[in-house]
Amino acid sequence: MADNTAVVWTNATSSHVFHRSLTYEPLQAVRAEGHYIYLNDGRKLLDGSSGAAVSCIGHGNKRVIAAILDQLQTVDYVHSGIFGNKEAVETAIKLARQYHLENKQPERVNFIARQQSYHGNTLGALGLCSHKPRRIPYLPYFPSHFHHVSPCFAYHYKLADESDEAYVKRLADELEAKFQALGPHTVAAFFAETIVGATSGCTPAVPGYFKAMREVCDRHGVLFVLDEIMCGIGRTGKMHAWQWEDLSSPPDIQIVGKGLGGGYAALAGVLMSDKVVNAFLAGSGAFINGFTYQSHAVGCRAALEVLKVIKEDGLIEQCYQRGLFLEKLLKKQLGDHAHVGDIRGRGLFWSVEFVKDKKTKETYPPTCSFIEPIIKECIERGLIVYAGTKGTVDGIHGDHILMAPPYTITEEELIFLVDTLKISIDVVFKSMHVLN
Repeated sequence: MADNTAVVWTNATSSHVFHRSLTYEPLQAVRAEGHYIYLNDGRKLLDGSSGAAVSCIGHGNKRVIAAILDQLQTVDYVHSGIFGNKEAVETAIKLARQYHLENKQPERVNFIARQQSYHGNTLGALGLCSHKPRRIPYLPYFPSHFHHVSPCFAYHYKLADESDEAYVKRLADELEAKFQALGPHTVAAFFAETIVGATSGCTPAVPGYFKAMREVCDRHGVLFVLDEIMCGIGRTGKMHAWQWEDLSSPPDIQIVGKGLGGGYAALAGVLMSDKVVNAFLAGSGAFINGFTYQSHAVGCRAALEVLKVIKEDGLIEQCYQRGLFLEKLLKKQLGDHAHVGDIRGRGLFWSVEFVKDKKTKETYPPTCSFIEPIIKECIERGLIVYAGTKGTVDGIHGDHILMAPPYTITEEELIFLVDTLKISIDVVFKSMHVLN
């Protein structure tokens, strides 16, 4: 080893795992059961975010575990076939591209997504999305064929005197203008999260938005793609989040993930319409794509059992009802809080956005760090919630916290969740004001 080379241990335990943060010691979970995670120091934490909106039926479901064990004892792995969460978006991009090749339209090379969107961390998905902090280190590697339009984010970008209809028209006109600037014949697909997740905080679109976007896409032969990795498979109180929208048919391509396997297997999937499938059937008959663990038997069996549990136990309807209860609690406890600007979401997918000034919606400066202290206060009181990505508004400014509990959560547990969150928020903001 050269004299100027040093070995640095990143934490007190000298872990050999390269964690996301090299300066923070992760909590050590020793068991997860039902709606709770148990730590090595004896603490019991209510999983108020299902990890990252993943564990939709709770932890340790015996039916799913039995199905996984049964599959392992029959066929554990054969080559080909599921998509890892972020690989699903890569697959959707490739699928859209090849669809147009099958239709003899190789000039369709441009993809349009929205600002304040997140579609994954692999290079293709990261190029597609507009997540500034995660994109910055890799900007030299993104092709020029990824483009962005404004998000449908009414709390910050809908004008004070603007109706929903006028706002939708403005956004539809912007998408049309982007098509025209690029050349409509060069656009392959438009991607959007049906409800934006951790980037802007459980942000649903205003009524009529997705119908208008779909009409623009259909007018120019562009594929309409919805990313429901975080908000789909029951999370909003319907199987698919787009079912809340005024759409006459499913999207051309849909990406699903977290609720599909419920955390029991690392998998996602790409769903496609007959239109897309028929283009391949009439063309080459083959999709040029594949991953090592695609269609992994154990993952598929886990997902199948999770879906059976969701259906047989009526968990989508329960998610809807529990979501109404959670919304009521959040707005009652936090709606009048001086530094809570917006409470938004659907089903069991909710976010609380913080502001410095409730009237003007002014955010705290990016240097003001209070989300992590709130998270820590929650943990000390037995609750896990999800820290939203810094930069709620534009990738730089704004802060929020996200909640996405399991569909099986009880009303009593939701009361504990909201009570604990409110206490933690109050403690941190009181401390901030004392310091100021």
